[in-house]
Amino acid sequence: MIKLVVGLGNPGKEYEKTRHNVCFMVIDELVRKLRIKNYSEEALSHVYRSRVGGRQVIFAKPQTYMNNSGLAVLNLLEENGIEPQEMLVVYDDLDLPLGMTRLRLEGSSGGHRGVESIIKSIGTEKFPRLKIGIGRPKRKEDVVSYVLSPFSKEEEEIARAVIKKAAECVLRSIELSPQDAMEFCNRRDTFM
Repeated sequence: MIKLVVGLGNPGKEYEKTRHNVCFMVIDELVRKLRIKNYSEEALSHVYRSRVGGRQVIFAKPQTYMNNSGLAVLNLLEENGIEPQEMLVVYDDLDLPLGMTRLRLEGSSGGHRGVESIIKSIGTEKFPRLKIGIGRPKRKEDVVSYVLSPFSKEEEEIARAVIKKAAECVLRSIELSPQDAMEFCNRRDTFM
């Protein structure tokens, strides 16, 4: 049962529309879609609370910067009495093509520093996660520059579509279960 959804990203206007912040955009889409008005700043995060599927769910955007996401996540879990397996972490993935989503029930960080920070802070890899593909740079540009840059004009339509799909994945994971949402979340879509 999912009680907490954490979208990873970086705080601040300069990062707002970057690839690395696609998961903040997913939380924003959920806030819009669910018409959430209940907002607070707590546990080093921007927090939104809503009833989904008949129960209270927390949607959070950590404000600790990506590489220190574990600090905010640990605070969110402890302050709300939530177990790691009751949390869904949403993050960007360079190894998935833009437009793909992949839901997993547990696993390693795969080199993602935000997820690495969470695993180190909470002491387990056993929590569901939804990866959103942002692809790798086509040219041999620096990966850091790539993830901290906005989507190109050609990519914007696919990015908007995958944000909507990811929001639907999150809702299905809450209303059904992550296991039951996997088929929908892991299918390859026509907008790619």
